[in-house]
Parts: sequence; C-alpha cells; structure tokens
Amino acid sequence: MTAKLIDGVALSRTMRAEVAARAAALRERGKPPALAVVLVGDDPASQVYVRNKIKACEECGVHSIFERYDASLSEAELLARIAAFNADASVHGILIQLPLPRHIDPQKVIAAIATAKDVDGFSVHSAGCLVAGLPGLRPATPYGCMKLLQSTGIDARGKHAVVIGRSNTVGKPMALLLLQANATVTVCHSATPDLAVHTRQADIVIAAVGRRNMLRADMVKPGAVVIDVGMNRNEDGKLCGDVDFEAVRQVAGWITPVPGGVGPMTITMLLVNTLEAAERASV
Repeated sequence: MTAKLIDGVALSRTMRAEVAARAAALRERGKPPALAVVLVGDDPASQVYVRNKIKACEECGVHSIFERYDASLSEAELLARIAAFNADASVHGILIQLPLPRHIDPQKVIAAIATAKDVDGFSVHSAGCLVAGLPGLRPATPYGCMKLLQSTGIDARGKHAVVIGRSNTVGKPMALLLLQANATVTVCHSATPDLAVHTRQADIVIAAVGRRNMLRADMVKPGAVVIDVGMNRNEDGKLCGDVDFEAVRQVAGWITPVPGGVGPMTITMLLVNTLEAAERASV
C-alpha cells in the first residue's frame, strides 16, 4: 500500500479563491476586510512568516495593515496599539506575531485582543468557546488540519483519533475539533509511557510535537490517515516533519507531505478567520 497524498497546496489554492470571492463581495458593499499585523523585534523566522501572511492578504483582496517595531517597544505601547485596533471598526482581525521580546508578556498581549478580532484563536475566551462548542474563531493550524482531513472524504465520526502533542496552539484545540466531529480522541504527550500502543490503534493520527521522524511506520495502523504538523530540519537543512514520511507512506492510507501539507493551510485559515470576522462585523 502506498498512501494517497493530502495536497495542502491544492486545497489552499481552492480555499483562497473562495476567500477572494468573499472579500470582493464585502468590498462591493463598502466594507473591505482588513487584517492588522504587528511585528516586534527582528526574529528572522517571524519576518518570513509575516511577509508570507501579508502577501497572502494582498493576493486574496484582504487589506493588510503592517506595523513593525523595534524590540525595545514597551509592553504598554504594544497594548496601546492593540487597544487602538480594537476600537477601529475598519479592522477585523488583529495578529501579533509571536514570539515577542522577553519583557513583553504574550498572554497579556493575547488577552488584550478583542475576541471578535482574535483571528489566531489563541485567547482564553476563544479557547473557552471551542471547549463549549460555541461559535468562534478557531486556531488556524488545527482548523486547517480539519479541512485537510475533510478533503479525504473520510468522516471522523466514530473514528479513533490520536493527537500527539498537547500545546495550546495545536494539540489541545486539535483534540477539541476532532471531538466536535464525533471522533474518539486520545491525546498523547511526553509523559505517555508507550506511544506506539496508542498510535497503532488510531484511524487518524495528528503528529504535532516538533521532533523529526518521531512517528515511524511500525507505529501506524494500515490505512490510517496521518497528518504531519511538524516543521523540522534534517542534517542537510531540508524541511521535514514529525513523521518518517517515506516509510509511513507505505503503511498509511492518506498522508500529508512536509512541505506542502499543513503549512499552506495555516495561512489560508488565518484568511478565512479574517473573512469570518469581517462578515460578522458587517451584518
């Protein structure tokens, strides 16, 4: 068996076309969708991420407001900028690129963003809505993983899903979204005694720990769906995930590649969240 590839690039392209159409409809009504992006400091990876997000906005007709500050920006000054964006009805989404300089508390910053504009879905209120099954903006990466899973045509209802990783940004919300889809969910992490015992029983495996080749072929149930959230580098500097891709693809039924799987969907779902926020604000 050779797994079918879950093409995040193709799905992202389709979804971005839908975003562009929705953005055009809002512009025709005189309510153009807008995302405010703030970068503090000069972290190289953050600069790349922000550049890609702004480019995606431009390509889809979403107005982007980019503010870049020196690492010396005070926490109070950043909170003041967030307050200004919260009060600005023309801004529908606020994204503060992480990580922040050490003197700025990221939790305080995230909490300061208005819930209706929390397009990253990281706030305690957004997390609470997810736990309670209430409408809200979902964290982009797990949201994108659900779209990738749906693209296979496999219904999560009644399936056993194993999420490897328990981060607030991916693992926990991923588990909750799978629960909402009526899967039976197991969350594994660094304190799980025998990871393979769980993954071998899984119909769906989401790997999100940031450790290369953590999921091997002998740990995967034949025919399972494997979604690789990991972003790592091998000895040659080549991008790779948490899954031993070449080996696991001989066992799994479906698998996401790295790159080209989850990555493109993360920015796409950020755009989707911004459009959803803009549409709600325009009612």
